[in-house]
This record gives sequence, C-alpha cells and structure tokens, in this order.
Amino acid sequence: MAKFAVIVVAAGKSERFEGKEKKIFAKISDRPLFIRTLEHFINREDVCQTILVVAPEDQNHMKEKYAANLAFMGVKLVEGGAERPDSVANGLEAAQEDADYVAVHDAARTCVTEAMIDAVFAEAVKSWAAILAATFRGTIKRGSDAGVIDQTVPRENLWEAQTPQVFKRSVIVEAYEKRGEFEGLPTDDAQLVEAAGHPVSLVESDFSNLKITTRSDITLAQAIIRSRPKVAPKGPRMPFEEAQW
Repeated sequence: MAKFAVIVVAAGKSERFEGKEKKIFAKISDRPLFIRTLEHFINREDVCQTILVVAPEDQNHMKEKYAANLAFMGVKLVEGGAERPDSVANGLEAAQEDADYVAVHDAARTCVTEAMIDAVFAEAVKSWAAILAATFRGTIKRGSDAGVIDQTVPRENLWEAQTPQVFKRSVIVEAYEKRGEFEGLPTDDAQLVEAAGHPVSLVESDFSNLKITTRSDITLAQAIIRSRPKVAPKGPRMPFEEAQW
C-alpha cells in the first residue's frame, strides 16, 4: 500500500474572516474547524503522517489549548512561513522519509469527503500528480477595473482547483527545489509542479468541497455537513475539547 504524508495548511492570516478569532479556530458543530479537517486523515490506513502547519503567531495558542488533542491524533505541528508556499515547504521538510506521496490540503476545506480523498489519492498513484477540481456550470464573466463586463469567457475546460493536491514525493520536492525559477507567487502547489514540467491530472469534485473564507461560509459548511449521511468513524475517537491542565 502506498503511504501518504498529509500537510494541512492552516497558516493563513484570515483577513476576510470577520471577528477576533482566526477561521481555523472557528467552531463547526462544537469543534474547531482545523480539528474537523484533520479528522478526515488521521485514521486512514494509507496515511503515515499528518502535519499541521500553523502561523508563528498561533503556535502558542495551539500548544496551550490543543496540545493534548494533537498528541492524541498523532499530528505533527510545524511553523508556517510568510506566504503559503513557504508554509508548504516547511511541511515538506517535516515529512517522513517513508512517505511515497505528499498530499497538501487547506485546513479551510473541512467539507471534503472520504470519497473525494479516495479518488484523488488513487489518481496520484497512477499519474504521480493529481488534484481535486470542480467544473464551472454558470456563465463566466471577466470584469474590467471599472466594474463592468469586459468579456464573456467560454466555460468549457475551465476548472476551479481544490485540495487535496497529491503528488509523488519526488515530484513535489523537485518542484519546490525549482521554486526560485517561478515568476511571481504561485497560488497552489499544482502550479509549481506544472512549471517544473510534470502534468497534473484533474479529479472531478464539486463545489460542496467549500473553502471557508468568510464567517458566513461557516453557516454554509454546517449545512453541507448536516445534509450528508452519517458515517461511522474509523479508529479511536475522543471528545475534542480544549486541553485541561
């Protein structure tokens, strides 16, 4: 069985998320968002390591309130960098040598399903690079700086990239080694892998794999989760309350 190291990126600034707390600590059904996301990976037989990358300013809060939870789940805590690629690079450095593949997942995509993960993991084993993505169904407009329609863009072959994005370990390591050759700031890991010359397969998902960005997205995520059939959890479970000292 192929082994996967999963890097859950939770080092963003949450600039569009209203309120005092960052979105990774926002509660969904009484559990912090980041814990709900980690739960998708920690009990999978094909996952040999789960890494949580958190911003430097959140390290103390994470350790003070959730150290016991992370220890129980076997999650390795890693400090993030200035930009998302820096955070992923730090996660890559912490990945175990026995991991055949590396999956990168946004902590904010807590609505991902087991079936979605199964599909993108399986495709990555075949092609060495695969991402979840959803096709556009509406009419796509390109706007001008003046706020008017500049162009109607054909939606054929247009996809919105999602996570997990999964790569053969050697493929993503090589892509990050060549990161200095990339012009500008890549918006996802697949972009770096593409630039390094490796094709990336698309695995069709849907827009229920929501990326939580604003506080109103919490309500939508809760509705998505409640609408799905209840699935019996795999492996050991515990109440995910804040650690008591």
